[in-house]
Amino acid sequence: MRILLSNDDGVHSPGLQALYEGLSGIGDLQVVAPDRDHSGASNALTLNRPLTVETHPNGFRSVDGTPTDCVHLAVNGLFEQPFDRVVSGINTHANLGDDIIYSGTVAAATEGRNLGLPAIAVSLVNEGRFHYETAARVVRILLEGKKPLVLGPRCILNVNVPDVPWERIAGFRVTRLGHRDRAEGAIPMTCPRGKERYWIGAAGKGSDAGPGTDFHAVRENYVSITPVHVDMTRHEALSPLRDWVEEVNAGEVR
Repeated sequence: MRILLSNDDGVHSPGLQALYEGLSGIGDLQVVAPDRDHSGASNALTLNRPLTVETHPNGFRSVDGTPTDCVHLAVNGLFEQPFDRVVSGINTHANLGDDIIYSGTVAAATEGRNLGLPAIAVSLVNEGRFHYETAARVVRILLEGKKPLVLGPRCILNVNVPDVPWERIAGFRVTRLGHRDRAEGAIPMTCPRGKERYWIGAAGKGSDAGPGTDFHAVRENYVSITPVHVDMTRHEALSPLRDWVEEVNAGEVR
């Protein structure tokens, strides 16, 4: 198995190193990650300048761009041999519910999916204990379990792992994305030159976070596994919208 590893926390992230070590021996591992933290970058692709790739002493490669740039370059230019899948992480913090809209970790996996590869995004629900080895073990099970996990090339698995030792993991749960409350307000500050600046406020708490959601699973020390896809069409709105358009066409256009 030939696996591309990436992330959004940067090439020097302890989560990425733990993932690499945890998957050692499973196949041919190649690492291409941003040269710095790109948390919250979502699916941004750099189109206004060329990108620089640097190879580090440990063999990891860094790109002066976004997580999406990293996966795109790795799959479409840096390597002659194709990859079998993409694994993004281990993210330093959770990616639950609405987080995945902003997440660079999920974006790296999404770019793998866009290029036809099955992809996993894995995040640690960090509570300050930094049990990255637990999350790495989860990924290894997903990749080499006794029963192969076959979901097709268009499916992305968003995996969130409680920040506990392996012995305290209660099991695995298949979940849906929950939803957060509105984010906290922006935090104003004044820079040394007297200019007003703002920090983005903290994410809201889980509002839709009951049984069946990713929020609920990790609270109970279960690994949350959520299959996600990129189709943003609101399918249930198609029919009423068509009805409205037909009325507009009949009365306004003609």
